[in-house]
Amino acid sequence: MVIFFSGTGNSEYVARRIADAIHDDCMNLFDRLKENDVSQMNSAKPWVVVSPTYAWQLPRIVMKWIGRAVLTGNRRIYFVLTCGSETGDAGRKIKEVCRLRDMEYMGCAGVVMPENYIAMFSAPEKDEALAIIERAEKSIDDISFKIGTGKRLAGQKVTPADIIKSTALNLVFYPLFVHAGRFAADDRCTGCGLCEAQCVMKNIKIRDGRPVWGRKCTHCMSCICRCPEEAVEYGKKSKGQPRYICPKG
Repeated sequence: MVIFFSGTGNSEYVARRIADAIHDDCMNLFDRLKENDVSQMNSAKPWVVVSPTYAWQLPRIVMKWIGRAVLTGNRRIYFVLTCGSETGDAGRKIKEVCRLRDMEYMGCAGVVMPENYIAMFSAPEKDEALAIIERAEKSIDDISFKIGTGKRLAGQKVTPADIIKSTALNLVFYPLFVHAGRFAADDRCTGCGLCEAQCVMKNIKIRDGRPVWGRKCTHCMSCICRCPEEAVEYGKKSKGQPRYICPKG
């Protein structure tokens, strides 16, 4: 079974392409993550987890779920991580969690997709995004072939710099940058509630017709990128910048 977490659609696109290629089921983990649902799931085929990388690691909400979820059936598990440029040494911690869960770690591969982290970077325009996705499709298909034929995913060569990024820098990045204090909705907001519904952390509440952010943000960028009015801003960084939703599905 292919299972995925996706804030703006990149990982969903990769997951569904892999599932189609290997003729397997595909499941969005959103509701399970949102409700902290770790109840039993079963798969006769190897598990395939598709997720973005946050600061060169699997998102903590996904890592926590993997560490607690009751996954029965096949004991093999693959990880495919989408990123804007690189995945660092994300596989090391994932491998350790798999060992503790008595699951056979079959490797971790990265797929470079369009940048969506508009809290820090600029997202590409649609034509550029489509070109990046087109380049990624060969990599996705190669990964799918390896999974479908039971081969391990080799992933990228890990350098000392990658190890530092996925350990020390990741530990610093979360408390310094991953918070919701800069999110706000301007006068374009209609109070539709989509941001509240799309928040996997249950961190957004509509009060007096406007969204209010709490303290449990994971910086998935769903609220700011999926707002139909582009009313959500992240301080001054996002003003005038394109939002990003995967243009292919």
